[in-house]
Amino acid sequence: MSVSIEQLVSRIHAAQTRLVLAVSGGGSRAIADLLEVPGASRSVLEAVVPYCPQAMIDWLGGPPDQFCSEPTARAMAMAAFRRACRLVPPAAGQPVDRVALAAGQPVAGVACTASLASDRPKRGPHRAHVAIQTAAVTVSRSIELQKGRRTRAGEEQLVSALVLDAVAGACGLSDWVALDLLPEERVDEARHEAPEPWQKLLAGSLGAVREGASPGSADRVPRAVFPGSFHPLHDGHRRMARVARERLGVPIEFEISIENVDKPPLDYLEIARRLAQFDPAEAIWLTRAPTFEAKSAQFPGTTFVVGADTLRRIADGRYYAGGAPACGSAFAQIAGRGCRFLVFGRRDAGRFLGLADLELPPVLRAICDEVPESEFCEDVSSTELRRSGQARE
Repeated sequence: MSVSIEQLVSRIHAAQTRLVLAVSGGGSRAIADLLEVPGASRSVLEAVVPYCPQAMIDWLGGPPDQFCSEPTARAMAMAAFRRACRLVPPAAGQPVDRVALAAGQPVAGVACTASLASDRPKRGPHRAHVAIQTAAVTVSRSIELQKGRRTRAGEEQLVSALVLDAVAGACGLSDWVALDLLPEERVDEARHEAPEPWQKLLAGSLGAVREGASPGSADRVPRAVFPGSFHPLHDGHRRMARVARERLGVPIEFEISIENVDKPPLDYLEIARRLAQFDPAEAIWLTRAPTFEAKSAQFPGTTFVVGADTLRRIADGRYYAGGAPACGSAFAQIAGRGCRFLVFGRRDAGRFLGLADLELPPVLRAICDEVPESEFCEDVSSTELRRSGQARE
């Protein structure tokens, strides 16, 4: 039911959902609307405006591919959701990072990133992307505004109404503020409601979920695992998996960690989209293991299929909070769990980068086997595919 802004905000405050909001480039009026109506302390935990690029990078934990995009809005909402989980007072005996799910406290992250009218002409479209993240669902809503048909204040008013409607949706309300859309404008929505195992994975009460072939939280440990973000999955990955299967003589099972060292966790829409790239008969593990030390604990005795660039990062002490001692300890843990690496080289700047070109500590080199250039040579990069527009953004 369409209601006034004041009526909607009053119902949001009464809904008992605790919220963190993050808006950038537009939608900030929604924060004022929420705070101007009495009772905001019952709903709003925090509201932030990461406006400059560095502020956004700090909020996300790393630079996004694009600052104003639908994936960035979802990442902002996930960061807001995680923040809300930390800010809600924990129930007795509950760890703080699992409060929202373990204690049954409804929390949500709502985010907006927009590019609106400015004091200088913009070459790209005026647009806004709004996202909702809860324990059970990820939602994104995007709109492209008709350029030059509204003032900046008019665009801001529309985007703020879109944010308020998202907040209401996050609170489980069926009320909304009517959007003053032009005939050519529409709001495109994407939504994914997570199955229970995914919710447990995000909450931390489950360490891994096996999807695809024989899905479920299987107890068995695969003998060969190909970890990656697969953003996107490309022909190079396919050829690596095929060669690895032939060399090792065992099935190759893929792994995607929803946790990242320098970004928010993957949301449910992103998980679903990445899984959709695989054949239904393939086995894909979703884990909470962003580092290879954590992966070795999840998959002891496994051979990990990796590229030379990945192995170089594994060996780089800069990626370990404790520096060289922590780095050495991680290698010892991986080796002690019986894990190995099958390393694939790649062509870089006209030359082949292989295992012999990498500076590796002896304990790490001892558990590495290489696929020679004669069997595999590839220069495809997921990052470059995304930047060139050949992958979905």
